[in-house]
Amino acid sequence: MLRIIAHAALLVGALALDACGFADSRAPVPEFMRMKEAEQPPPEAPPDVKRVVREQIDVVFLATSYPREVHVAPPHREVRGPGWTACVRAQLTSATGTSLGAQTYIVTINGGKVVDRRRADADDICGTETYEPI
Repeated sequence: MLRIIAHAALLVGALALDACGFADSRAPVPEFMRMKEAEQPPPEAPPDVKRVVREQIDVVFLATSYPREVHVAPPHREVRGPGWTACVRAQLTSATGTSLGAQTYIVTINGGKVVDRRRADADDICGTETYEPI
C-alpha cells in the first residue's frame, strides 16, 4: 500500500514539473518558470520599388512578354507578413506576339527581393493607386 502511495506521489510530482515546461509568457506562474517571448525583428523600411522592379524585372514578368512602359505604385506593408507589397503595371506581349495591353501584378518584396508575384484582380487596390514610371 505504501508503495502505491509513493508511486502516485511521484507521478503527481512529475506531472506538476512537466507542466512548468509549457508555461508561456502570460501563464500565472513565477517569472523564472515562464518561457521568454521571442523578440520581434524591427520593421523593415519601405523598399525602393522602382529600383527593386528594375533590377528584378525578369522575376516580375516573363522575358518573352517583353514588358514595356513599366510603372510602379508606392509600397504598402504586407498584411500577413514582414514584407511589403506594391502594384506593378506594364504593357505586355503574348507568346503568339499579340499585344496583351496593360497588365497589373502585385509583387511582394521582402529583404529587398521580389519573393512573390500574382496578377491583380478587381478586389485589389491597384485600380486606385498612383503609378510612376521606372
